[in-house]
Amino acid sequence: MGKFFGWKPSPAFEFPDQLNSRKENKEIMVHSVDDHPPGEGEAEFSRLSSMNPVKLKRQAMRLERRALRAAELIREDKEIDNQMAAAAIERSQNFDTTVKGKYSIWRRDFENPKSDSTLKLMRDQIIMAKAYANIARSKNDTGLYNTLMRHCRESQLAIGEANSDAGLHPSALDRAKAMGHALAMAKDELYDCLTMARKLRAMLQSTEENVNAQKKKSAFLTQLAAKTVPKSLHCLPLQLAGDYFLHGHHLNHNIDREKIENPSLYHYAIFSDNVLATSVVVNSTVLHAKEPEKHVFHIVTDKLNFAAMRMWFLVNSPSKPTIHVQNIDDFKWLNSSYCSVLRQLESARLKEYYFKANHPSSLSVGMDNLKYRNPKYLSMLNHLRFYLPEVYPKLDKILFLDDDIVVQKDLTSLWDIDLKGMVNGAVETCKESFHRFDKYLNFSNPKISENFDPNACGWAFGMNIFDLKEWRKRNMTGIYHYWQDLNEDRTLWKLGSLPPGLITFYNLTYPLDRGWHVLGLGYDPALNVTEIENAAVIHYNGNYKPWLDLAVSKYKSYWSKYVMYGNPYLQLCNISE
Repeated sequence: MGKFFGWKPSPAFEFPDQLNSRKENKEIMVHSVDDHPPGEGEAEFSRLSSMNPVKLKRQAMRLERRALRAAELIREDKEIDNQMAAAAIERSQNFDTTVKGKYSIWRRDFENPKSDSTLKLMRDQIIMAKAYANIARSKNDTGLYNTLMRHCRESQLAIGEANSDAGLHPSALDRAKAMGHALAMAKDELYDCLTMARKLRAMLQSTEENVNAQKKKSAFLTQLAAKTVPKSLHCLPLQLAGDYFLHGHHLNHNIDREKIENPSLYHYAIFSDNVLATSVVVNSTVLHAKEPEKHVFHIVTDKLNFAAMRMWFLVNSPSKPTIHVQNIDDFKWLNSSYCSVLRQLESARLKEYYFKANHPSSLSVGMDNLKYRNPKYLSMLNHLRFYLPEVYPKLDKILFLDDDIVVQKDLTSLWDIDLKGMVNGAVETCKESFHRFDKYLNFSNPKISENFDPNACGWAFGMNIFDLKEWRKRNMTGIYHYWQDLNEDRTLWKLGSLPPGLITFYNLTYPLDRGWHVLGLGYDPALNVTEIENAAVIHYNGNYKPWLDLAVSKYKSYWSKYVMYGNPYLQLCNISE
């Protein structure tokens, strides 16, 4: 039995079907060898010789099936191409330019007209006409070039300033038809797929370059418009300052020292050189205060605007609250030997950064740094917020307000919030990822990356309740000086007060409820109106300030209702709604 199961046919013995398959396989091997280089053919022949005859037959059948399938796919592709060509010919034969609904040389969606389908068609035609005109000019076909450009001008006149079909000139459809015939003629004479693709690519690249250039110009002009003082706002402080000295108010310096140093009252700090904006902050706060007689407003301005600011509140001061106006130049302790940022502001290097035309912050290089070429970054009023304990040594808590805010509710409960040992109470702004620390600080610098979390939540300057007792205990001003000195070359952050604020009050900021402070009215036209109206404070941070023509019109009324337009000074300077 063992021998029987171990029996194998001798090499000379072959079944009949094996003989046939071997002949076929021999033919396959010959073809395989002929189709390859000598070295590869010999290797392939050796491999096939060693294969089982049954496997060789299966391989031959697979190759045959592949060849049949490839032939079938080629035949199907040709049939589809022929069908598409026949359909295109049929559509072109049925084309009728006299029927508006069927008129479509370049856009099929014109057969199902939308509210602006004619406008879209004409704009597409103009693009195609310019492309063909350029090709015609390169081929010295002056007649076709002039024809296409004439149709472009006529179509542009018919479009005008239209944003939909309703705004088009009555002749627009006739212009579109005439342009369609001109394009058909140009296509017959000039159409070449490769040339047209190159021309459209060149036009696209040129358009992108023009768009980028216009964006830079727009950014520059927006910054210029936002920082240029309108004539009316320039008039106001001049008139006020003139009357201040004319009526001898500069000789009267009566100050209610008891109230301005009483820590049990509600104290506000406003640092501004804008008389009108400051008046709105004070008016809106007092109007919503339950006990206005307990509110004290500490206003600090510069030498240029001190007389005007003081005159305004001498003649227009609300009766119950206390208003104290100070000149920042009277703070003798605020000098370059003590204040890091003041020393840096006086340096030649920083002046070069701001004013040298070919510096990387200039318009010719890019628009990303244009916002840093802002006069407020050169003003100590913007950095005075880091010296609140020195400015108000007798106070325990103070509410800091920017001059571009409007108060809509009583704010006194802010003084009752337990800050849990924190120094700063502020609304966080990390609702979106771009308002986290990595937006403001340079985390490629190890001094930043080793000390701060890039995903830490940012917060808003503009309405901040500060615990001055805790501030003094933790020496926050010293921490600010330390980081400001490290950033003398501006490698840790750019400019401004928010980045050093984030660093100084890192892990020492208590998050207030978002309803206290809604931001973005100076740049975002899509804010939630309900959130704005329910907010205690709304903030026009951004370039579109409410006292400028740039203002977002739907937000302006929240600010303007606190402006005393009937005031003689405002009327004299033509300041009106």
